[in-house]
Amino acid sequence: MIKVTFYESPKGLVKKMRFEGHAGYADHGHDIVCSAVSMIFINTVNSIERFTDCKFKMDEDSKSNRYTVTFSDEYGDDVKILIDSLKLGLDTVVSEYGKEYLLITLKEV
Repeated sequence: MIKVTFYESPKGLVKKMRFEGHAGYADHGHDIVCSAVSMIFINTVNSIERFTDCKFKMDEDSKSNRYTVTFSDEYGDDVKILIDSLKLGLDTVVSEYGKEYLLITLKEV
């Protein structure tokens, strides 16, 4: 199962997001759930980096398949829209394939 955790401020801004695990929908290399989640995540991070001035740090642990993005400060509506789009895409994956492959958690920090 892929576990996605969004750590949000009381104002609802994502301060950190963590993606970890494998979906287990199909064999390695054929898992469309893993592929979809990876593409949505990577596209969001690349879009934030390329199209905004937002500063963030990304930590990667490929052995445990854990990726953590931490935002260094407040950000604008442009980043919020990209993160909301990420959440929409992830919710769509859950709707299509089920919670047994992708678990999304929100935590207040």
